Amino acid sequence: MTNATLPSSSLSMFLDGIIDYAGLYPPASLNMQDMVSAWVDGLSSEQDWMLGRVIVPVDRLDEFEQVSKSLIPSGDDEEPWVISALISPSPESSMEMQVERIKSFNECHANEGRGGAVIDVVEVPGTDAVAIDAMLDQLPEEVFPFFELPADGDIRGMLAVLVGSDAGAKIRTGGMKPESYPTTEQLSNFILQCSLADVPFKATAGLHHPLMNHNGNIGVMQFGFLNVFLASLLASAGEESIEVIESVLTRSDLAGIVFGDEGVEVDGSVLGLDVIEDARIAFSLSFGSCSIDEPVADLVGLGLLPATKGG
Repeated sequence: MTNATLPSSSLSMFLDGIIDYAGLYPPASLNMQDMVSAWVDGLSSEQDWMLGRVIVPVDRLDEFEQVSKSLIPSGDDEEPWVISALISPSPESSMEMQVERIKSFNECHANEGRGGAVIDVVEVPGTDAVAIDAMLDQLPEEVFPFFELPADGDIRGMLAVLVGSDAGAKIRTGGMKPESYPTTEQLSNFILQCSLADVPFKATAGLHHPLMNHNGNIGVMQFGFLNVFLASLLASAGEESIEVIESVLTRSDLAGIVFGDEGVEVDGSVLGLDVIEDARIAFSLSFGSCSIDEPVADLVGLGLLPATKGG
């Protein structure tokens, strides 16, 4: 293993706030108490800068409040917890009811300049363009929605609705069944179509590890978060070849990839810090992971991050 001291400037920018913690979901499937404890531990760790939001379904916000009431930041110098709420409309809990619950949570916990907690992102199923357009009208302006789009369909119509609407797309990159994993062509197409439409995206599930790897429990090859976000950098920099994007998505080692202080090199092409910053702010935003420790440990193993104290 390479002994890294500090991450390079490009890697620090590349990984900043990249993990949305989804400990409630498989395969971790933690209970609420353990999930909140892991979130608090992550925020106090050496790699807290890699964390973005904690993911909580709207229908479990009451439970989240109960468990975290004594832990939510309250000091003047403390950063608030930022939350991505999963909206799942049902006959028992309509879209309108879930939106109202988000509003009431923010009214109770959002403290300007003094800790607190705020839901500023929501994640919503996106079935078709008409449904997405209707849901956009129902969502409050203060939240940024990600609509989960099907990996195996033509998403251009749905992306057209999102263009200019201050909203993003979401792709499922894994799950507990083989059919939950997109093909390399499907994921490449999603990234390229989002780039062409100038629609930001996030990914969820199956990205615990940095590089492509075999999931023996499910029997599939799964993509790594370095694969997905490096491919998105290339796309945001103007790369339109699906073959090039697929090549990056299927890397299982760091051959040809170098993170330096001036940028990241991918097969001889250097993507500067400005490209990384623009992509991470406005295009490839984050990925959901049910583990905080696994991505960090793998990056340490690759020599990209320093070993944590005591680790």
